[in-house]
Parts: sequence; structure tokens; C-alpha cells
Amino acid sequence: MSGKELRYGFTTGACAAAAVKAAAQMLRDQGMVREVELMLPCGIGAKFQVHGGVLRDNTASCYVVKDAGDDPDVTNGAEIHVTARVEFFSKNQIVIEGGTGIGRVTKPGLAVPVGEWAINPVPRSMILEVVKEVFAVRCIPATLTFTISIPNGEELAKKTLNERLGIVGGLSILGTTGVVKPISAKAWTDTVDASVDVALACGARTVVLATGRSSEIVAQKHLSLSEEAFVMMGDHFGYAMRSCATKEVPEVVVAGQFAKLVKIACGHEQTHVTSSQMDLDALAWWLRESPATSHLEQMAREANTARHLLEASGYHPPLMELVCSRVLKVCAEVAPWVKTRVMLAGYHGELLYFTP
Repeated sequence: MSGKELRYGFTTGACAAAAVKAAAQMLRDQGMVREVELMLPCGIGAKFQVHGGVLRDNTASCYVVKDAGDDPDVTNGAEIHVTARVEFFSKNQIVIEGGTGIGRVTKPGLAVPVGEWAINPVPRSMILEVVKEVFAVRCIPATLTFTISIPNGEELAKKTLNERLGIVGGLSILGTTGVVKPISAKAWTDTVDASVDVALACGARTVVLATGRSSEIVAQKHLSLSEEAFVMMGDHFGYAMRSCATKEVPEVVVAGQFAKLVKIACGHEQTHVTSSQMDLDALAWWLRESPATSHLEQMAREANTARHLLEASGYHPPLMELVCSRVLKVCAEVAPWVKTRVMLAGYHGELLYFTP
């Protein structure tokens, strides 16, 4: 750690609202805007640089470049474009729509209804607020239309879980606070919540929580479930289990490779933790308690990694059963009312063990 303070960034929702405010001011004042200031939902003010301003007839367009701060985010550097259009002597209304690179919702369970543009409620409220602020007094009836687009949004969306969630054609305009906390897990846990909601809304009775894509592929091969039933929890085991419990998921399958399952078995709710030797020491103590595995105790103490132990043991069935049974115990502690099974995925795409 360098000790350097990590920099906060801004959500796509905040950037879209800033671009809308700039385009609205350009329409109102018939002049270019270089910078706008917003009051974000979290209660802080922020300034945004405005680029690419174009003003012609009854339209104005510009864009804001998303700065995600020090948070690793696929949308960092993306251009959030807005085109504002006014039609006078028409219905007095504000229309917010998506354009190129903005997805549409095709599955139930999300914050936005099926068929609508993937512009979430808080960003939509922020946009309405800034438009009303800019056009505080408007005597002439007019329709104001704001079209949000992200030129490379469809390509960027391929790096996200949007398609599985039922958001097709591009990215979502997201954010509840306006800011992105650096190296934050919130984007991932929000996706876990949304994925579970979609699974339930699509009728899934079993949700598969996978620690990674390799484990998920193994589960997909062996379980006849819809694609919505598979949720990528990553390192967020504890959060994902509690989310399923809160949302009353009838059954959960925890799918992972040996090293990740050992971490869960040791009680780590966040499996990104680096405590490999401590985990192997704990596993060694468990191994000595059973005649079927006691001969592996020393091997566990000398192993470099959990995977090393698994392979050196010759994929000893009682070893795999032991770890999976310990995972079940932890699941019962974290989410007592959720029926749970554990699937151990191999490192070569094979199924090694599946609890009854």
C-alpha cells in the first residue's frame, strides 16, 4: 500500500444529469456551456467539464466524460452524450429517452419496467430536477426531449452482466448517490441483488451462486436451469447468501472450485481475503479428526495452496466431501432458512462433488 488516498469518481447517472443540465442551458441561453455544477443525491456538490457542444435550431448537444476516480470500472472514460430538443406549442412535458449504446430492459425484476430504457429511477429524478431548475419559468407550452447515448456503450456492455440481467443493446444509466467509491464492492453487490431479483421474477426456484465463470460453466452443464438462475457472486459469498435469504429464495447452490470453497469452509464471507496458510492449517485440523482423511493432515500442512493439496491427494473423495460439508455448515450459519447444496467444480471443467 502506498498510503495514497484513493480518488472518488462519478456514476453514469451523475454524468448524464450533468450533460442534460448543460444541454438545457445551451437551449435556454442559445450559447455554449463549458462547465456545470450539480448537487448530487449524497449531498455534495460537483463540477463537470462539458465537451463537444453543438447548437442548432431547436436542438443542443454535448457530452461529459465519465471519471470513475480510482475505481476499476469499464465505463471509466466513456462519453455520456445528450441531445436536447424543444418543440414549442406542444404538450407541456419532459421526455427522457435512450439512444445509441443505452440498453433496454427485457426481463422483469429490475428497477425499470420491461420495455423501458435502462435509465434507473435516481438518475431519472436527477435529470428531471436539473431540467426544472434550468427552465424554472416557462410560460410557453413545450415538449423538452433529452436523448442520452454512449457511442461505444454496446461494446462496453459486453464486459458487464447486463445481457444476463435482461438489459440488451447497451449500458444502464445507474447510481443512487452520484459518486463511485474507489475499489468499492458496491457495484458488484448491487449486481448480485439485481440478478437474484431477475431470477425470482423469471420463476427460478433454485439460484446458483458461483464464485467465478469456470465454476458457473460446470454448474450450467449439470443443472437444467434457465440462464437467469445463475448468479455470479464472485468473492461476495456472505452478501450473496444473505441477499438470497432476504429475498426468500427457496434453494441455493453454491458452486466453486476447491480453493474458494476452502475459504468459505473456514468462515470467510469475503473470499478475496489472503490467508491461505491459515486456511490450510484449519483444514489440517479437520482432516486429523476422521480416519478417512487423517493421513492427509501432514500433506495439508506442507501444501503450498489448497489446489496443491487437492491434486496431491489424488482428488481424495473424503477430502472433497469434508470441505463441502463444512461449506454447508457455514451457509447454515449465514442464511439459516435457505436450503443449500454445494457443488465442487474441477479446474478442468469437470464436476468433482455435489452434496445431496
